[in-house]
Amino acid sequence: MNALIDLARAHRVAAVLLFLLVFPFLMPYEALSVNILIFGLYAVGFNLLFGYTGMLSFGHAAFLGVGSYLAGIAVVNGGWPWWAAILLGVFSAALVGVVMGYMAIRTRGIYFSMVTLALAQIIYYVFYKAEGWTGGENGLRGVKVESINLPGISIDFINPLNKYYVILFFVALALWFISRVLNSPFGAVIESIRENEKRASACGYDVARAKLLVFVLSAAICGLAGTLRALHLSVVPIDSLHYLQSGQAVMMCLLGGMGTFFGPFVGAAVFLYLEDVVTNLTRYWMGAVGLVFMVFVLFFPKGIWGTLLEQVERWQQRQLEKEEGV
Repeated sequence: MNALIDLARAHRVAAVLLFLLVFPFLMPYEALSVNILIFGLYAVGFNLLFGYTGMLSFGHAAFLGVGSYLAGIAVVNGGWPWWAAILLGVFSAALVGVVMGYMAIRTRGIYFSMVTLALAQIIYYVFYKAEGWTGGENGLRGVKVESINLPGISIDFINPLNKYYVILFFVALALWFISRVLNSPFGAVIESIRENEKRASACGYDVARAKLLVFVLSAAICGLAGTLRALHLSVVPIDSLHYLQSGQAVMMCLLGGMGTFFGPFVGAAVFLYLEDVVTNLTRYWMGAVGLVFMVFVLFFPKGIWGTLLEQVERWQQRQLEKEEGV
């Protein structure tokens, strides 16, 4: 058992992807699993900044929305192919991340959170007013990608199961990239910033540059989630940029377990599954989800996945103590 747990930790990307390969067959319908996959990626991007670096942003909807809108505009107005639209969306979100991050990292704590919220609301207002490009409050419509054409093969993108596995390919690339970042010396730097920023600075690390870089990387991952959401929905709703969307990233991250690799996906799955079930019972689904969130914050502060990992570590420690006693 210990060997299996250690193997999963050593190859965490492969372990996550093995689960995600069968995940759509565990859900009531494929469209829900696609939503969980996309928002799980969104939460992973947010977790890179919040969970691993300790910087709480209330403006990450800006990156999700910018990625969605720029990819959608490229397809609708520019006639770009789907892959070029994805690249444009990710690059645009990263560019917005550079601008927002440059201004936001000059502050700390709650001031950082409020600055990111204010900047995100400015971006929301800009896109809301640019009706000729974005559709205003009606959103951008007509982002149609009916097939994914690759050399020698054409994939029906309308089929929900096909759509899930196409999106999973991009999620896999993002997870591999994030894992490489976290396992690199830079990953150690951002975690040291989370633990003690002043000590990290005293050790000679360029804290400001590291914070800006992780902010941009987080923005790019969230932008990728936004582009995939636009292709999935075929529309880009204006609420993609709304501050409530930023709040969802915080809730998903805390529900699953901030600072854990798989926790954001668990949080996204719980949040969206509860939303799907409770909305069939009452229109006050946000109240029910809020109660669940409060329970976990009060009694399971490390989140679902974080608490599970803690219990596994305790079990391993007890097993080790028994072996040493023998």
